[in-house]
Amino acid sequence: MIAGIVGGLGGRAAEEVIFGEPEVTTGAVGDLQQITGLAKQMVTTFGMSEIGPWSLMDSSAQSDVIMRMMARNSMSEKLANDIDSAVKTLSDRAYEIALGHIRNNREAMDKIVEVLLEKETMSGDEFRAILSEFTEIPPENRVASSTSTPASV
Repeated sequence: MIAGIVGGLGGRAAEEVIFGEPEVTTGAVGDLQQITGLAKQMVTTFGMSEIGPWSLMDSSAQSDVIMRMMARNSMSEKLANDIDSAVKTLSDRAYEIALGHIRNNREAMDKIVEVLLEKETMSGDEFRAILSEFTEIPPENRVASSTSTPASV
C-alpha cells in the first residue's frame, strides 16, 4: 500500500525535482486526493500506523463525511488529531521516498524523455534497456516480451 502512495506522489515529486518547489503545479490534485484516501484507509481501516493495530472504521459508515461526523461524536478530539497526524506522517514519508527515487534516477528519466520526444512511443523492452544503463533492474521486473505494447506521450 505504501508503494501505491509513493507512486501516486511521483508526479508531484518529479515536478519539484525538475522545476523546483516554486514551480509545482496543481496537476497532481487527483493523485493527492487518492493517496490521502489510501493513507486514511491504512490508518483507520487496516490499523497500519502508530495508533495501533485496530480498525477505527465503522463498517456501516463507509463515507468520509459520515466518518468525520462519527469522529466528532464517538471519538475523542485527540484520537481524531492522532488520525490526521498518522495520515500526514505516512504521506510525508512516502513523498520523501518518491523524491529520492526521482533524484536517484534523474539521468535515466531524462534519457527516457529524450527518446520519447524523438520517437513518441517506447516498448517495455526499450524502457528496460534504457533503465538498465543507469540502474540494476530487479529480476522480477526483467520481462522479455516480443509482444510488448509501446508507450507514448
